[in-house]
Amino acid sequence: MSLDLDAQIVRFLEAVIHAMGVEDPTITTTQTADGIRVSITGDGLDVFVRRRGEVLDALQQVTSAVFRGTLPERRHVFVDCLDFRKGKDDELRQMARLLGDRAKSTGTAQEIGPLNPYARRLVHMAIAEDPTLSSESVGDAFLKTVIISLRND
Repeated sequence: MSLDLDAQIVRFLEAVIHAMGVEDPTITTTQTADGIRVSITGDGLDVFVRRRGEVLDALQQVTSAVFRGTLPERRHVFVDCLDFRKGKDDELRQMARLLGDRAKSTGTAQEIGPLNPYARRLVHMAIAEDPTLSSESVGDAFLKTVIISLRND
């Protein structure tokens, strides 16, 4: 991915954030194996992390939709604000591993959710680290449940 794409993403987010009445956010991008991670810091950004980060989730969805055609296949844009997502992501991965351990010890499938696509992806990736476990999304809406169970190989 190019620095030009990073700059386009930063300009887009600055425009959206300014339209929400927040002045002078600091927006940085980092290239990762799975996409571009965007970090937003500054004063007045607490609006993004209220109500369990619903506004932050929406901002990430909109940003992903705008740049989906520009990103290489299987690459994503991840938006974080005040390190809110980083902490929540760590908690979600830890919960997925805990439920995976519970599935192994009891032999019973475990459920987590409902989760948005981003959160489901994190759970699937955490479970994929253990070759004895599998995960599957179930449901037909935007928010789905992830079932964690023993692999049937």
